[in-house]
Amino acid sequence: MRNFFRHFTNHMKIRNKLIISFIAVVLVPTLIVGVYLTVELRKMALRGAAEQIETNMDRVKKRTMDLLNVSYDISYRLSNDTRLGQLANGAYDSTYSVVDAYREYPDFKEYVNLYREITSMRLYVENPTLLDNWEIIPTDEQTKKTDWYQWAKKSDGLIRWSYVTDARDGLRYLSLIRRIDFYKHSTNGVLVINANSAMLNGILSQESFDTMLVADRDIVAANHPELVGKTLEDLAIDPDIVDRRSGAFMTKLGDRRVRIQIADLYPDNPLINLRILSIFSVDDIVREPNRIIRSAVAAIGLGLVVALVLILILSKLIGDRLLRLSKHISRVATGKLDLRLSIDGKDEIGQLSRQFNAMLGSIRALMGEVNESNRQKRELETRQNEIKLRMLASQINPHFLFNTLESIRMKAVVRKETDIARTVKLLGKMMRKNLEAGSGVIPVSAEIDMIGCYLDIQKFRYEDRLQYKLNIDPEALSERIPSLVIQPIVENAVIHGMENKEEAVTVEVTLQSRVDGLFVEVRDDGAGMSAARLAEVTASLRDPGGAESSDHIGLRNVNARLELSYGPEHGLAIESAPDEGTCVRFVIPRGKGDQADV
Repeated sequence: MRNFFRHFTNHMKIRNKLIISFIAVVLVPTLIVGVYLTVELRKMALRGAAEQIETNMDRVKKRTMDLLNVSYDISYRLSNDTRLGQLANGAYDSTYSVVDAYREYPDFKEYVNLYREITSMRLYVENPTLLDNWEIIPTDEQTKKTDWYQWAKKSDGLIRWSYVTDARDGLRYLSLIRRIDFYKHSTNGVLVINANSAMLNGILSQESFDTMLVADRDIVAANHPELVGKTLEDLAIDPDIVDRRSGAFMTKLGDRRVRIQIADLYPDNPLINLRILSIFSVDDIVREPNRIIRSAVAAIGLGLVVALVLILILSKLIGDRLLRLSKHISRVATGKLDLRLSIDGKDEIGQLSRQFNAMLGSIRALMGEVNESNRQKRELETRQNEIKLRMLASQINPHFLFNTLESIRMKAVVRKETDIARTVKLLGKMMRKNLEAGSGVIPVSAEIDMIGCYLDIQKFRYEDRLQYKLNIDPEALSERIPSLVIQPIVENAVIHGMENKEEAVTVEVTLQSRVDGLFVEVRDDGAGMSAARLAEVTASLRDPGGAESSDHIGLRNVNARLELSYGPEHGLAIESAPDEGTCVRFVIPRGKGDQADV
């Protein structure tokens, strides 16, 4: 029976289908229509409210995480601050010496003044010679009995967020708790960073539904001030929901039916139970849909009469236009891509016609792009194979080389020639990294390590004749770049910078993470070049046949790799003047550092 009905309707014209559909709608009881509309609109309202809450919670979560990350960054800086370890572990024989030591370490006050995201900072240490200045606090017995202090002592440097009563003003704050290890002194302390409660409440204050930030079960911030300081048990939330880390739940609060949305700020860290809760009443959400349902039932009667007339007219128009569209699709299926469909109107069929024409244009453009991409790919592969062949021609057995260097280093160690041993070790490390680099991408930190090895070796050779500086932006260390694009430039700066100059030469390497990408600059104050020589070198960088010459082959290879990977505008830029030195710079565009190297 089902197959017969499907076969029957599939062979029916659109006009007849519309008429049969209209008759079926007329015969369906108005009550069923009303129930259906009620259910659907209620679902839509609840779904829309849920989507709005999810969007709002994502925004709140991002802003909250930005605020809390300030405390994270500060705690990591302090965990590596040797001056703080010296302050916390000093043996002071007078009040003056303690005050003087505090005066020499103003970092806590500077952090509080610099970052609005934190209110105060405390470091608890077990040093009876220190004084309590509300920043460095000798630990008393009462503090040692607190749960957060005992957890921190056992945590091995892990981080936890807790709702802690401050030792100075007696107020409760959302606080970062972390043990700071002073390895040099074999001691430790407990760091407490209090987040700015006003900013947390300000983030939540813009939410229309009841929204709160919860640490464990304590409400630490909310868009309604009367909720701050309470627990989830005080709100009479279902015990099965109280400890949930995330999800959406339907429950009752008193006589209200509500939906509770929970978002976990640290889903990957079970030690930190920090959540955002949003609560909204179901009855308030569906009140407007219920009013719409009553109006819709009244309009259905009139709509049915109008619909009967419109169906007869529209069915004819739709059928004719769909038939034209079908004919053009059939012609495209035979391979005729130069067609253009002309169906007027701004309705779905007219839009489909325009999209059909746009699709044909995209197909033609895509075919051209594919051909161009294949051509560029073949060119890249050819250049890559040429570079690999040149590199392969100059390689020797790496195991023999490394074993020989290690033997030389060990003999230098035995003879207490530490400078020679260190230089041989750096040379072996550098050559190993060069052989392992391949043609992929590596972190900036690995390239900087290789440059440091090279400059230390050259410093050993030339002693006071060579000086160098590494100005590296810390944010740039985690970015990725093609291997061996900076080291050849540094090598060129050392070799050519020291030519024809007896005074000391300084090589300066600068890396900055900027909006447009990773900025790289290698500068030396060597002999420099004349304008004619600079023009000759610049021209040779873009001369495909220049690779056969050994002069500046490193710069040419680097320039070729950069231009093939990122475009001609990202090649090397060189500035030089006689007796003033040379500067080489380039930029790797943002988001393309992981692009395959050539």
